[in-house]
Amino acid sequence: MKLDRPNHPEPEDAAARRTTDVLVCYPIDALPEVNLAEAQARQAGAELVQSVKVPARQAACVDLSAGHFARILSVEGPQVGDLNIWNTHNIAERFYSGKTRALHGTHVSTGDSLWSNLPYMRPLAHITQDTLDWYGYDADGGSVHDVIGTRCDPYTGRLLSGADYHHCCHSNLTRAMADHFGLSLAEAETHVHDVMNVFMLTGFTQDTHQYFMKASPVRPGDFIELEAQTDITLGLSACPGGDCGDEHSSDTASCYPLVIEIYKPKTLEGFVEAPLNSYSGSHGI
Repeated sequence: MKLDRPNHPEPEDAAARRTTDVLVCYPIDALPEVNLAEAQARQAGAELVQSVKVPARQAACVDLSAGHFARILSVEGPQVGDLNIWNTHNIAERFYSGKTRALHGTHVSTGDSLWSNLPYMRPLAHITQDTLDWYGYDADGGSVHDVIGTRCDPYTGRLLSGADYHHCCHSNLTRAMADHFGLSLAEAETHVHDVMNVFMLTGFTQDTHQYFMKASPVRPGDFIELEAQTDITLGLSACPGGDCGDEHSSDTASCYPLVIEIYKPKTLEGFVEAPLNSYSGSHGI
């Protein structure tokens, strides 16, 4: 973080340097429009075909076909989840939280896309419903569904506490992915990536700009819904922090399961699978 007392004096034109115009790095006006009306019409007649319960302090993976919908639900108590997404047929293509953040902001909601990594870079899923969209941003600058945090993991935990904890989201996702794809733990771990923090209420402190968390406003019955833009696999960990109002890497917090519901629409009329990024890959050569 920045120093309270910088080692170097301000230059004479410091004030002018601080008052330059703000520019959005990646204006999204040219991105393909997410047609929510069509997506929601397809979902309205969809059939519930699978329901997967993710136990507290555990993770699970589930496949989601292109054009199908997944709802992540709070069912028993306030609980946040860490979400990974892979291309079912090529796990090298996976969710890219950093580019999603650069395009849509620190927290995502209805109408935003969840983008894949380079060189694939396409929407893996669109967010089509979010029952917490009413929350907006609070007085602390906090909001829900962040693409800031990386996931609680045993390596950071070891550095900060000197102890090993094996039910953090990184480890939960590693075990679930290894089981789902038939990989060793060592191989699966290399494919676990920075997450979308489903239902988690986070932001940056106004003084030191450090990542903070607050108790999530999620309650049983709340959900966020995704429409798959290609065949994807979701990996969801029910975070050991529960609602993350206290801590997130121990067995102290009250934790609850989450549920993933899979819906198959009656028709895929109007749905077009997202193509891979059309950049040539020549890199100027």
